[in-house]
Amino acid sequence: MKKILINDGIHPDGKAKLEAAGFEVHTDKIAQEDLMEKLPAYDAIVVRSATKVRTDLIDNCPNLKVIARGGVGLDNIDVAHAKSKNITVINTPAASSAAVAELAFAHMFTLSRFLHDANRNMPTGGNTEFKTLKKQYSKGMELRGRTLGIIGFGNIGQETAKIALALGMNVLAVDPGRQEATIEIDLYGGRGGLAVTLNTVPMDEMLAHSDFISLHIPNLGKPVLSNAEFAKMKDGVVLVNCARGGTVDEDALLAALESGKVAAAGLDVFENEPTPRGDLLAHPRISLTPHIGASTLEAQRNIGLELAEKIGKAFG
Repeated sequence: MKKILINDGIHPDGKAKLEAAGFEVHTDKIAQEDLMEKLPAYDAIVVRSATKVRTDLIDNCPNLKVIARGGVGLDNIDVAHAKSKNITVINTPAASSAAVAELAFAHMFTLSRFLHDANRNMPTGGNTEFKTLKKQYSKGMELRGRTLGIIGFGNIGQETAKIALALGMNVLAVDPGRQEATIEIDLYGGRGGLAVTLNTVPMDEMLAHSDFISLHIPNLGKPVLSNAEFAKMKDGVVLVNCARGGTVDEDALLAALESGKVAAAGLDVFENEPTPRGDLLAHPRISLTPHIGASTLEAQRNIGLELAEKIGKAFG
């Protein structure tokens, strides 16, 4: 019987599906420093973002046949080295796409109507305070008719575009590996819909015309948005990053916020997770979440079931 270590958790339905397929599933977490000793007893490991599967660990586990990542990014796995050892590397790019896209829009709605600030500042009493805040938050904006720039037009980027189009936004997508994508928009609870084909555009065009910008790319080893890119953006743009820490230069972002180039930012990911820098956390025009893009009940179930299906096929 093949043994699978689920080291960062899995939805019960995913575990049940693996067990029904004949796998021996262990869900007790093994600390990173103990994996070198204990992982050789397993045929597969399932991780999220917490556990790292690096070259030295891979080399120490001759029985390992599958490394599975619940989620999209694979930056915590040495993928090329694993494949050179004939180890199958699995992720779940589609399972959490809707959840991440919805969180990106949660930040956009929050920032466009100052909800992150209003929730902190609502008075416990006093008519004068209430009227002052009402005036302070009177310059909100609607998303309809605005232009959303999307960096990365894979599964999550396309889900984000789907919501934007349904809201009546214009979409400018950037993806050097993709020329176009057809977006299927479900309407009326799935009882009808329409399809829209969008062509991607150059980065500079997107930066110059977008009112909102949302990132949906992996960590590429260097920021995609830094001082040069911020300089090309419209004044007062709103930036949302629910992708990966390191894709936005945080120093450049703070400078753009101070200059007014960026009106506000929504951040779910940070360079120094799990200890983001204090000046980001304290900034009054940043909406914050603790890397919860895929953290919905639906997404976690989808991830678990997709992992189980792909692991089963890998051992075929």
